[in-house]
Amino acid sequence: MNMEKKESREIRMTRSFKAPIDLMWEVWTNPEHIANWWGPNGFTNTIHTMNFQEGGEWTLTMHGPDGTNYPNRSIFKEIIPFKKIVFEHFNPHFITTVLFESKGEETQVDWSMVFDTAEMREIVVKAHKAEEGLKENLAKLENHLSTQLRKSKA
Repeated sequence: MNMEKKESREIRMTRSFKAPIDLMWEVWTNPEHIANWWGPNGFTNTIHTMNFQEGGEWTLTMHGPDGTNYPNRSIFKEIIPFKKIVFEHFNPHFITTVLFESKGEETQVDWSMVFDTAEMREIVVKAHKAEEGLKENLAKLENHLSTQLRKSKA
């Protein structure tokens, strides 16, 4: 068991979105939606499998703007509909927890990634600009949500 404080091993962001919880859940759990917003700016995705159930595997390849491919593999650990998604990501290893809170027409998302060590967190932040990437990912999510809301009103 790692005795380092969780905060030193964690990247965490909380943000509210102008979208109802049912739409937020849909864009997080449907691979056709995820492919459109996952990852930092300039990245595209190929979702290979997304078995959205506890113990289910999620594999995707993130395609960087420079043509580099980044294979990703995760296992869903806990799913509480409209409340919580937890998945374990491999290489680098971290646990992602996403909490959803409905606030009427808005949904608050609390997204954290906890690494095995503070050192691994620092490596990922420096090498992959993970904090900036998470901010960009949240902005892409917001754009995707507003596109979906516009389509539903059309």
